Amino acid sequence: MCNVLQIAISTFYYEAKEKVSEDDIITMFHENRRVYGTRKIKVKLNELGLIVSRRRINRIMKEQGLVSVYTIVQYKPQKTNNEDNVTNSLNRQFQ
Repeated sequence: MCNVLQIAISTFYYEAKEKVSEDDIITMFHENRRVYGTRKIKVKLNELGLIVSRRRINRIMKEQGLVSVYTIVQYKPQKTNNEDNVTNSLNRQFQ
């Protein structure tokens, strides 16, 4: 039949995959107390039979302003005291 229609056999057997909506990703994020990142969301969606890439999840999360709670805690800037004056307690002679 594919020869008569002049189409590839793969076209005949092709099944369109169900697309994941942005709402699925957003609800998955909020249902899990804003803890999940792209990797865990991808795993949970795969368990539900939905296929989506981490790049797409990351793009959607960035567009919606969704950031994991752990990411916020992890990247807090730390205060450094590199510019404090150090006393010359050993009485060294610097030139």
